[in-house]
Amino acid sequence: MKLRWFLLSLTSILLLSSPVKANPNTNQVGNVNDWSANQSDLQLPKLKFIPPVPLSDPVNPINTSKFTGIVPLGREISELKTPIKALMARYRFLTPGIFFMDLETGDYFSFNGDKAFSAASTIKYPILIALFQEVDAGRIKLNETLVMRQKQVASGSGDMQYQRVGTKLSLLQTATKMMTISDNTATNMIIDRLGGASKLNQKFRRWGLQSTVIHNMLGDFQGTNKTSAKDLVRLSALITNNQLISDTSQSQVLGIMIRCHNKSLLPSGLGYGANIAHKTGTLRFVLGDAGIIETPSGKRYLAGIFVRRPNNDIRATDFIRQVSRVMYGYFDQAKVSHLPSSNPEFFLFKAVMPNSPL
Repeated sequence: MKLRWFLLSLTSILLLSSPVKANPNTNQVGNVNDWSANQSDLQLPKLKFIPPVPLSDPVNPINTSKFTGIVPLGREISELKTPIKALMARYRFLTPGIFFMDLETGDYFSFNGDKAFSAASTIKYPILIALFQEVDAGRIKLNETLVMRQKQVASGSGDMQYQRVGTKLSLLQTATKMMTISDNTATNMIIDRLGGASKLNQKFRRWGLQSTVIHNMLGDFQGTNKTSAKDLVRLSALITNNQLISDTSQSQVLGIMIRCHNKSLLPSGLGYGANIAHKTGTLRFVLGDAGIIETPSGKRYLAGIFVRRPNNDIRATDFIRQVSRVMYGYFDQAKVSHLPSSNPEFFLFKAVMPNSPL
């Protein structure tokens, strides 16, 4: 059984590979990011995921007394206050929510981290984790067939809205469309397969996500579905500490999330050789992105950011890029502890064929 899951995981990652390229950094901010260089025209290399050993039963309720169920939050990173405040002063017409955390130490930076924002398509991240929990529990199989129904068809992002009602896809194909091209119709099919919004919201509460809730199916163009930057970082911390899904499912989740097509937000602020598995969200009045990042030195950190903006204001994209650059510059220079290879608490991205596009 383990061999079959391993082969499925490896096969899904290989089959789903496609070229992506991050947007160039065109908006510079004074001396805000003195830590970092080499941050334009980057390409993300291929990734190989080395899974850890599970630490606990992934379907048990989470201990909410600690941020991750294992590791408490560390100190607030005061060194980042000045450059982030400078950015917020420059982009004062935006309302941000920011939460970044060092995966190893728990040290963090937060500005409005707890503030609830319209989730947009970032809500698909916790939906994906809920799906793989059900896979781990044996209640759902990734090779089962889903049939697109009329009530699930949604406009906005994705191409399934243009296919005929009755179109059939495997559950894995549907979940992949949900995350990589942010397909709203695929998302509605997954929500229905998981028993609806109410059951998903119960899961989110058990995980300790305080602001994350689904009020309406996708596309939720009025922004009624909610989450926060801190909630999504907590979600990343939980899965990387094996508190929600198995190592096999974690490998498949990351294999899907590294292929997110929208590279204009967090990825565009990273240096060459950095890797990111993430999910974006876009509405006319809000942008968001959240994910798991590894620097070329092996430093791992978690990111969550939302920006409420004037109607479709493209400067919100610039702001997220600049915040990502500042954060990357800090974490890339942070000293990396050499953890023993048997340490099971953290996953590890390995860059292979660095001169080839993902």
